[in-house]
Amino acid sequence: MTNDDASTTAPMRAAGLPEEATREWAQAIPSATADYKGDLENYCGFWHVAARLFEALPAKPKRNEAERAAAAGLLLAARASRELFLGAHAERLYDELTERCSVFHRLDDLVYAAAEIAPGLTPTRREVAAEAALPQRDKDGVEIDQGLFLAHVLARPRSGEHLCHAMLLPRPESAALAVEFAAKGALDLGAARLTRVGKAVHLDMINPRFLNAEDTTTLGATEIAVDVATLDRTTEIAVMRGVVVENEKYRGRRIFGAGVNLTHLYLGKIPFVWFMDRDLGYLHKVMRGVASPNSVPDDVNGRGVEKPWLAVVDTFAIGGHCQTLLCVDFVLAADDSYLTLPARKEGIIPGFANLRLPRFTGDRIARQAIQYERRLTCNSPDGRLICDEIAPAAEMDSAIARVVEGLTSSGAVSTIGNRRAFRVGQEPLDLFRRYASVFAREQAYCHFSPALIANLERNWDAKNRKI
Repeated sequence: MTNDDASTTAPMRAAGLPEEATREWAQAIPSATADYKGDLENYCGFWHVAARLFEALPAKPKRNEAERAAAAGLLLAARASRELFLGAHAERLYDELTERCSVFHRLDDLVYAAAEIAPGLTPTRREVAAEAALPQRDKDGVEIDQGLFLAHVLARPRSGEHLCHAMLLPRPESAALAVEFAAKGALDLGAARLTRVGKAVHLDMINPRFLNAEDTTTLGATEIAVDVATLDRTTEIAVMRGVVVENEKYRGRRIFGAGVNLTHLYLGKIPFVWFMDRDLGYLHKVMRGVASPNSVPDDVNGRGVEKPWLAVVDTFAIGGHCQTLLCVDFVLAADDSYLTLPARKEGIIPGFANLRLPRFTGDRIARQAIQYERRLTCNSPDGRLICDEIAPAAEMDSAIARVVEGLTSSGAVSTIGNRRAFRVGQEPLDLFRRYASVFAREQAYCHFSPALIANLERNWDAKNRKI
């Protein structure tokens, strides 16, 4: 064993891990890449050895200092090797998963398909399910490897564009539900509700116990609702609004939304792919429309089906719901409402706000909002950089009707054409893809950082929240 080998294996020996297995692990660490098939065998072999060693350690809450150091060393080496493998072979692997980009897979299925072709590259469903039962602080973060995989896929123009395209396709349930909505003018999806009102389809976001926050109980319903609202030919504009909540402090008031459900986040009930699913799914559809399989939704070579969106801000739009405002065409806000992006106090990246917010407020205000939690009162000069119109809180219903009439009076064709023209200059699909690559890796590490737990306990009193 060389000095380097001894240095590498010292934490494992200190933790009492088996000497023979530790030596095997050190000798198997890949240091270069070659052909895809050969690397697939060698790297998967290394990940298997690393997993066996890791399984010999106690569960995270029960580890002593030496065992924590050994766990950190094993994870660091494994993730470095995954980066090396993906740096050389991400596109080749994606081709195998999608039959050379002829088959579409949503990212939440893709990450598990990758685990079958390249065992150890990403966690299996069983491995993710095992950690899903734990509070966030007790997880080792196996899902970080999903973020690394998605980051590399999205970093490459061909595979990244194809994955973005897959996520813009309507969900399988949406076609039949669109027919139902067209016939009835109403659709109840539980966490989302659609209602036809004249020229508009109204999408109500429903999670009243948690101030209309977003979590795993809301995401699928919201995306289906966005699909149906977008595809509906009986309306010309979509209106997004939060329902009246149950919270004692705000009882009887509508709230646009409180962002990600921080109680669920602290308790470990928000998986990493949830963040990717949200921003590459329904929010991207609000901004770019619903795609078809035979048309690349890049606005230049192809386009999807879309309609303008109006967001109605009652009381507040916090976090993810503030991010939503950056995707719509018009924001109507109550005169007593406000906006915040408390990413600093949560320890995560606020979706695509880092990309989009500077277009509205300029760089300085955007950085202050994201990194220093600057609050933007809607009815203020700064708030009006995001909000198009302010109305008295007691007159929001009539204001909605007036704005809808104003936005549809000249027809939808030019409105949709102008949406596309703005996107070409502001956020073409290639820019979106590259940002998504960075977001995938950085959000994965943030999601499982000890700082996340500390921030939620310090700023959210997370220990005392009840699900």
